[in-house]
Amino acid sequence: MSHNSFGHLFRVTTWGESHGPALGCVIDGVPPRLPICETDIQVWMDKRRPGQNRFTTQRREPDIVKILSGVFPDPDTGEQVTTGTPIQLLIENTDQRSKDYSDIQDKYRPGHADYTYQEKYGVRDFRGGGRQSARETAARVAAGGIARKVLNDIQITGALVQMGPHKINRNNWDWDEIERNPFWCPDAQAAKDWETYLDGIRKSGSSCGAVIEVIARGVPAGWGAPLYAKLDTDLAAAMMSINAVKGVEIGAGFDAAALTGEENADEMHPGDNNNPEFSSNQAGGILGGISSGQDIVVRFAVKPTSSILTPRQTINQAGEASEIITKGRHDPCVGIRAVPVGEAMMACVLADHKLRHRGQTGR
Repeated sequence: MSHNSFGHLFRVTTWGESHGPALGCVIDGVPPRLPICETDIQVWMDKRRPGQNRFTTQRREPDIVKILSGVFPDPDTGEQVTTGTPIQLLIENTDQRSKDYSDIQDKYRPGHADYTYQEKYGVRDFRGGGRQSARETAARVAAGGIARKVLNDIQITGALVQMGPHKINRNNWDWDEIERNPFWCPDAQAAKDWETYLDGIRKSGSSCGAVIEVIARGVPAGWGAPLYAKLDTDLAAAMMSINAVKGVEIGAGFDAAALTGEENADEMHPGDNNNPEFSSNQAGGILGGISSGQDIVVRFAVKPTSSILTPRQTINQAGEASEIITKGRHDPCVGIRAVPVGEAMMACVLADHKLRHRGQTGR
């Protein structure tokens, strides 16, 4: 069985391991004659790239993306465009330190998928976790760069809204601030406070979790389908597929359970061009699995990085009790670099639903 692909018309298959020579993806279903070059994708790769500051893993990967197929000069303009055939993207690994994992190759790291991979496959790549590593998400971000070309004017922005127990003040939300700090945080004061908090976490050899919010603006009403092809179903599955994600919510999410019917209902009023104006967006831009034309709002919770320097109890492959310390270079808060990954997954799902909507309705 193969479970390395997602999407229907816009379909992404990722491949590669954390410490292999390279990783990448194949994207099928991209419409022809979309202008695309490596620079268009690289800008998103640079957002996710490790080692950019002291708050992320110090693994130094340039994450230069190469387009291997699916493009050709447009016969009219000479500009490089998609051909409608599968696009393969390659990202080389250049800074692996596999020896960092030699001491734990026979031990199961608590919180990781070492044990479950061993039980399922009978073999596992212990070098950085192999396929289970968050390194795999680099390929998703590359695919997201292609998806944004399909989506054209739709704007997708992710932000870190909680680090550990510390939440942002939503009254301080500033879209421009997201690009000004190393946390993709829309609250300048929260970002400043998080620096002190995360420095303490990092120096103690521990880690913390986070909550990321991803918002898509400009999605028209009508994308998605009832029941088994709901837009929110596919978005939730996409976000849950990201490493270390343990919860997803749309709109008000779990807070909706504490609201009354009056508070939860997004009242509608007459707007321009016979389109409604909504008084609120508790539904997160999706009603009955179909986009309403409002902003689509998704949040996901990322658990603390499991690779920490604090000694933990575990067992080895022989079933014997053991103690483990995970050395190597790891993110003290993996949620920081999950922001561009969440954006990419949102883009891929929306691109897929745009093409599915066009295929069914012709528009």
